[in-house]
Amino acid sequence: MGAGRPREFDIDQALDRAVLLFWRHGYEGTSIADLTDALGITRASLYAAFGSKEVLFQRVMDRYESRAGAYRRAAQQATALEDAIRLLMTGPVELHGDKRNPQGCLGVQGALSVSASSQVVRGDLATRRRRGELGILDRLRRAQDEGELQASAQPGDLARYLSALIYGMAVLSADGASKKELAAVADIALRGWSKIQ
Repeated sequence: MGAGRPREFDIDQALDRAVLLFWRHGYEGTSIADLTDALGITRASLYAAFGSKEVLFQRVMDRYESRAGAYRRAAQQATALEDAIRLLMTGPVELHGDKRNPQGCLGVQGALSVSASSQVVRGDLATRRRRGELGILDRLRRAQDEGELQASAQPGDLARYLSALIYGMAVLSADGASKKELAAVADIALRGWSKIQ
């Protein structure tokens, strides 16, 4: 692509298509040929725009998290802890129960299918999951400071528990669990949470 020439494709549209492709097939299950076919661009254009498959995947994850992670951001901003926990449990149900979306979670699916040869991607996904857990931990600590969570509660353990539920629902979805089945998991978790507070 020469200097000053307009880009031959829409980056946002390309990222949206790449999100779906990686979500369905994972990082290693998606080839450069798959990407160029789905995005309708040449290999040279793909590399000129994104630099590498790894960089494209990181941009895809940013885009995915900006949309799929909306319930997490809402939970962090919720005034009441009870509302935050409800959002953390019902958000995955809505996301993974939506038949318009591929099954599972892009971050989880990507992590499960990344081999040791893709350490950069594996590390990035682990960092993203940890960042999600830290967001929950921050919300729990705030609740504890404000007296909404028992002083004897262990926010770190609770954040791991909630993260395990969130990612567990993603794995169940990837295995074909229905929205109703995911909602049952969330309901049990919410009933259990009421005893923790």
